[in-house]
Formats: sequence, C-alpha cells, structure tokens
Amino acid sequence: MALAGSEPAQAAPRLVIRGAGFGHGIGMSQYGTLGFAKHGKDYRFILGHYYRGTALGSLGASRAVRVLLQSRSQISFSGGIDVPGSKRLQSARTYRATRGGGGRVRVRTTSGALVGSYRSPLTITGTRAGIRLRGRGANGVSNGRYRGKLQIRRASGGGLNAINRLSVEHYVRGVVSGEVPASWPAQALRAQAVAARSYAVTTGKNGAGFDQYADTRSQVYNGMAGETVRTNVAVAATKGEVVTYQGNPVVTYYFSTSGGRTENIEYSFLGAEPKPWLRSVEDPYDDESPVHTWTVRMTLKTAQRRLGGLVKGSLRRIEVLERGNSPRVVRARIVGTRGSRRTTGAVLRSRLGLRDTWARFTVVR
Repeated sequence: MALAGSEPAQAAPRLVIRGAGFGHGIGMSQYGTLGFAKHGKDYRFILGHYYRGTALGSLGASRAVRVLLQSRSQISFSGGIDVPGSKRLQSARTYRATRGGGGRVRVRTTSGALVGSYRSPLTITGTRAGIRLRGRGANGVSNGRYRGKLQIRRASGGGLNAINRLSVEHYVRGVVSGEVPASWPAQALRAQAVAARSYAVTTGKNGAGFDQYADTRSQVYNGMAGETVRTNVAVAATKGEVVTYQGNPVVTYYFSTSGGRTENIEYSFLGAEPKPWLRSVEDPYDDESPVHTWTVRMTLKTAQRRLGGLVKGSLRRIEVLERGNSPRVVRARIVGTRGSRRTTGAVLRSRLGLRDTWARFTVVR
C-alpha cells in the first residue's frame, strides 16, 4: 500500500537536438551531387549549381602539389632509385632517414650503413611503381605507394616530414575515391574531380614546405592505393578543368550532406569574407544521404559536462540567437542557473559532437 501511494520517479531532464546535414555546409554537397547525377544532370550543371556565377576553365601548364604524408623522427621508404650526388638507391631495398647535424638529413640502410648526408629537403626519385612509404601515414594508409617524388624535410618542431611531390593530375587521382565511393555515377565522380583539382591549386602553400595535408584538414589523399579505374577515368575526362570566377580559379569547398540547403561561407566560417560563388543554395536531392536528418538525445548533465566552462551554474537550455541563410546556427546563448554565456554554432557542434550546425534544441523535463 505504501508503494502504491508513492510518487513516480522523475526522469532526468534531457536535451533533444534535431538536426540535418553533415559537414560545414559550404559549397558542393557530395550527396546532393549524387542526387543530381542520378537525376540526369552532368558535372558542369552540378558545379554551376553549387558554385554560383562560376565557369569551367583550364589550368594550362601542369602544376605540382606537395602533400604531407608523415611527421615522425624516422622516415622509412623503399622504391627510391635516385638521390642527389653519384649514389643510386636499390629500389627493392628499405632505407631509413633521420635528422643529421648542420641542418642535414641522413639516409642509412636498415643494417645501419650510411648512404649519405644531404641538405634538407632531400628529394628522392621513385620508380614507375611508386615510392613505398613504410608505417602509417596521416591519412591512415599503411605502407602506402605514391607517384612522383618523395621529399624528406626537417620539421620545425623536430623530426622529419615526408612529403609527396607530384603533378596535380596524379594527386587528384589519389583523392577522388578517398572523398566519394568509386561506385557513384560518372557525372558525380567528374564533379568531385574538378572540385578536388580546383581546391588543390587554390589552397595550401603554408610556408612549411608542403601545400596539402593527406586527410580531412585538406582532402583525403590515398596515393596509388586510392586509384580505381572509374575514378581515374573521371579525372582523365576532366583533365586540367577547374572552377573559375571572373576568369580566375577559386576555392571550391565541399562537404558530405547539406540537409536540403547549403550555407554562405561567412555564416559557417565566422570572420570569413563573403564570396559570391559560396552562397546558400537549395539542395533538392540531398536526401540521398543517410544523415540527411538526424536526432541526438542526452541528459542535461551530459550536455553540461561536454559544454564545460561555457555553462554558468547548472545548464537550463540553449537559445539560438542567429541563424544563417539555412537554419544553421551562427550564434547561440547557453543559459544556466547562474547566468548565460554566448557562443557560436561551430563551438556547439564541436562540444556536443553534432554532425552539423543545422540544429534545434529542446529540453524535455
């Protein structure tokens, strides 16, 4: 009788976040591109839709790209045949490079015999089968093979950087299947190839001796292991083509899933200068994505723990103060029992582990 008369236990208050999209929301939606291709649109239409007011131009002369593959105290490689000076390498043999004195790089055999001491950066020419870099790279590829040349450069913070220097066309061949499935329609693969090439020639050159990372900090580059017949055909079919605005190549941001609409660059990357080709557009076929919409649930205590010092007192709710041209959160207020603090959509996404800043916050008590 006592149990029957007691009050029911109260569930912990929960934060329910309903959102859409996956990524920063700027430029070309990859799943939207897939949808357009399935509906019969070619890559020229697709690129013109996402990058407003642009045209396709040609690079003309071939360009080189330098991609950071590894940063470590020792670089192990095989497949090299030539280094500066009179000595030639045995392509089947594995060599190890370490830092030497006087700003130099030392190369030894695995048995410890000194091959030579060279000025940094040391450039190694590979065989037609590519240079094999031992160990796991920044892109997660183990013992990867790479076209072009391997540059070994002393890193400013210690250790060595392994950098792949190759033509932009060979670079894009290693990117496309790292960014989208090779099984996608040919027109979607061509759009990805042009976007990747345009991004490569308009970004990078950071003064550290390389232009691109091999992971999502730039573009996912898997070297020769990333090449497939279908993606190589897409790269060849668009050889040299880049997205231009008023005759100049432009940065072509792209991402996974828009949720139905892309965003202006200045609303997603706060402080960025507005770009006329990176404006919000409708994305009618983005529902091809498995994360076109999504829901995240957590207790208020869990949300407060993730938000950390942004919460004053105990978390009560999250209020959106400003949204972009899409419903993505630009600025918000975190309300606690002891006051509130302003933050950005990007911070909320990072702290709460959300796929996108397109989000609506509801507290269920």
